Amino acid sequence: MTTRDWDALTYDRIANPMTRWGEAVLDRLALTGSERVLDAGCGSGRVTELLLAKLPTGSVVALDASPSMVDEARRRLAGFGDRVEYVVADMGQPLAIARVDAILSTATFHWLPDHDALFTNLAAVLRPGGQLVAQCGGGNNLAAVMAAFDDLDPGRRYWRPWHFATPEDTRRRLETAGFGDIEVWLNDEPTDLPPDTLPDYLRTIIFGATLERMAEAEREPFVRAMAARLPDGHLDYVRLNIVARRAA
Repeated sequence: MTTRDWDALTYDRIANPMTRWGEAVLDRLALTGSERVLDAGCGSGRVTELLLAKLPTGSVVALDASPSMVDEARRRLAGFGDRVEYVVADMGQPLAIARVDAILSTATFHWLPDHDALFTNLAAVLRPGGQLVAQCGGGNNLAAVMAAFDDLDPGRRYWRPWHFATPEDTRRRLETAGFGDIEVWLNDEPTDLPPDTLPDYLRTIIFGATLERMAEAEREPFVRAMAARLPDGHLDYVRLNIVARRAA
């Protein structure tokens, strides 16, 4: 994962699309209510809270690469006590956590450049037969936003940290990592933001990592220029969906 620290408070305020997707992904996770589940990229804990509601006698490992995100999740989930374990870790590296029964992830995997390592590391902490249910950006995700970025940055000076994988490549990587019963598909998730929210959304969620690698004087002019190229606040999201099980 891009190991940067996010603006967790702003993210929590404007991450309604991620929470909406997370609810749909969570519905695909088969639970009895007593499992130990890894939320792989917990963010500020909004989806983690929904997951815990489905685990009345279970527990969650809330993992994120951003310390601020984990701190915000800890604040939100304080009422769940010791049923939540908080971990700051990069999923591109082997994970030092005890084995889990299932893995849930929303809007995270596209921040990791090496999906072969990602799925290998997740398989290593998932019990045989355990379920992986995830969704992230894939295919032509944010094509119009990326076209506007290309127009603004024709020399490709600015960092582009995203990895929007295809279903075909993802299936192959999952099989290599030891997963079976694999379903992988794309779906469109067009999202319209209020104009007053768009700059914060671009600054915090889409281009946060890119901005961190810019000179400070370039950052706000970049955000304003990108917002001007997207005046209707329309984001053409495409989601890569994953359902699989760790092979026995």
